[in-house]
Amino acid sequence: MANVDVVNLSGEKVGSVELADQVFAPEQVNEALLWEAVKHYRASLRQGTHATKNRKLVAGSGKKLWKQKGTGRARIGSVRSPLWRHGGTVHGPQPRSYEYPFPRKKLLGALRSALAAKLADGKLTVVDSLEIKEGKAKLYREALNKLDARRTALIVENGKTLTESLVRGARNLKGVELVLNNEVHPYDLLRYERAIFSKAAIEQLSEVLVKTASKRKAAEKEAA
Repeated sequence: MANVDVVNLSGEKVGSVELADQVFAPEQVNEALLWEAVKHYRASLRQGTHATKNRKLVAGSGKKLWKQKGTGRARIGSVRSPLWRHGGTVHGPQPRSYEYPFPRKKLLGALRSALAAKLADGKLTVVDSLEIKEGKAKLYREALNKLDARRTALIVENGKTLTESLVRGARNLKGVELVLNNEVHPYDLLRYERAIFSKAAIEQLSEVLVKTASKRKAAEKEAA
């Protein structure tokens, strides 16, 4: 078990929390799996609205320009031919979706890897509470500075303890994103320099990941 300090928004230690080795041990880091998860996430972000005009879509008459034989010129059927300037494009890109299936087990494995990497780099902070009575961006900016999150930060909160003041205070901060613990993605953890979890969020997320890891190992033993 990894023992991590729990601090308040002033950066003062107020307790500690034990994190399971099945999730946060350095051996859990799988760079290949992280690469796959990031590739899948970025592919789903692509709009896929690129398009070229084929022979059917370009402007121009479909009339045959001259008769087939007898002119000495090359035969041609339309000014919209791909062989001509301003003609249609052959096999050009068309609107499509770049999304593809990604197994949930691999996604959870990548999440464990991202959390373990964050903890190993000393970029994971656990706070007892993220709530400030006055939900002002200025106050949250000062709190993040005290937590050594001066550049970019991912704030992760539990849905049951999420408050309106936290939403108001974090939404206007540059380089800061607020997500729920059941929505956090490995890409988010890698994108932001520091990850700040509330104690309730890290405990609940760790519990879910430990259960899935245990089920995976049990299934592997049965298959063997």
